[in-house]
Amino acid sequence: MTSTPFDFWQDHSLKYLEMALKSERMEPLQEPDAVGRHTGECGDTVALFIKLRGTTIAQVGIQIQGCMNTAASANAVAELIEGRSMEEAWHVTPDRVAEFLETLPQDHYHCAELAVGALYRALSDARSKQRDPWKKMYSQNG
Repeated sequence: MTSTPFDFWQDHSLKYLEMALKSERMEPLQEPDAVGRHTGECGDTVALFIKLRGTTIAQVGIQIQGCMNTAASANAVAELIEGRSMEEAWHVTPDRVAEFLETLPQDHYHCAELAVGALYRALSDARSKQRDPWKKMYSQNG
C-alpha cells in the first residue's frame, strides 16, 4: 500500500495559498492605534498593527517571523477583522481561522492560535488606549 506524497500546490485550498503568499499587509502601519505581539512555543512571532475609525478596524498591518502557516494564519485574521467592529473581532477564534484557510495542517493549528493571540493583544491595547487616551502618547508601538 503506497501513499501519495503531499503536493503543496495541489493539496492546499486556494484560500490557504492566497493567505500564505499574500504580502500587501506585511509591514507595520505608521502610527497604529493598537499593536499586539505574540510569540509561540515554536518561536514564531506575529505582530498585528491596527488602525481604527471609531470602533471599526479600518486597516491591519502584519509582521511575522515564522513559517508559511503562520503567515497564512496572520493574513486570515486580517481578512476576518478588517472593516469589522472591534466587538466582532473578539469573536475570531483559532477554529475560525483554520476553517477560513480550509487546509491548515492539523500539526500547525498552533499557528492559528498564535495569530489570534496577537489579535487579542492588539484589541486589549486598543481598549486600554480608548479608556485612557493619554497612554497612546507614551506607547512605543503607536
